[in-house]
Amino acid sequence: MAKASRNRRGSHRDSAPELRDLHGILLLDKPLGLSSNQALQAARRLLRAAKGGHTGALDPLATGLLPLCFGEGTKIAGMLLGSRKAYLAECRLGLTTTTADLEGDIVEQRPVPALDPATIEQALATLRGRITQVPPAYSALKQGGEPLYVKARRGESVEVPPREVEVHRLELMAHVGDRLQLMVECGPGTYIRSLAVDLGERLGCGAHLTSLRRLWVEPFREPAMVTLAELEQVAGQGETAAEALLLPLAAGLANLPALMLDAPQALAVTLGQQIPWPGIADQGCSAAFDPDGRLLALVEPDPIGRIRIVRGFNLPSP
Repeated sequence: MAKASRNRRGSHRDSAPELRDLHGILLLDKPLGLSSNQALQAARRLLRAAKGGHTGALDPLATGLLPLCFGEGTKIAGMLLGSRKAYLAECRLGLTTTTADLEGDIVEQRPVPALDPATIEQALATLRGRITQVPPAYSALKQGGEPLYVKARRGESVEVPPREVEVHRLELMAHVGDRLQLMVECGPGTYIRSLAVDLGERLGCGAHLTSLRRLWVEPFREPAMVTLAELEQVAGQGETAAEALLLPLAAGLANLPALMLDAPQALAVTLGQQIPWPGIADQGCSAAFDPDGRLLALVEPDPIGRIRIVRGFNLPSP
């Protein structure tokens, strides 16, 4: 009986899809209703990728650009997480909710005053630049090792400390009735839900976020996004077709200076050795490539003008 049980387990393993070592970045157009992790796992299954990660959570309510990093690409996910981003957001005035979006329960309802463009602009101006905001209690931020939304859903009182964020652009795109459509460009850690709440308070009537679409993440300013449906269709055409949807890791480092190494320098970097590089002190973090154009490492200068390896990559030759 024990032998038969082992055979059944073995057959189950044999029937499971074999995972592959894929390296690259997929610019996913995340659908409405899925968490970022659910979207990642769906893409991983379709690509049969052994290793993957996303570059910062989008709420299930949000759609749009979610860069997914596979294989060695997971090593730069943190850099993309800290990049500048742009959103098209819609908020509804007059109602505040527990979650600061339309998924929560209504906390308060207030009349919406007559608002002209100048009044709205005056409120928006106070939310640009380096500002302090309080992240929503229903967020993935952790406190005591536990996400805040878990505590909030248990009914616990959640106090979220304010923090500084940077809003580079905040413009009114449309105003219809009690709805405002906003264009937002911001730095890492900015909560658009909190911007909606703060704007509502400045306008004296409260507000909550009703829709959110991420348009771009640096360095992907004009992203050619792929939906899960498109990925599924292409994956059905074979592995080569699916892999063609992935961008190389270098595309995620396009905003960094590139160092083109000769063969001896490339070998030294591959071995983890430091090499002299005149002028490197003025460049900051750079992407180092071998003579064939293969990405080798992220490097930065040391105090005496040599290349110091920050992160090495083990990529196949192009």
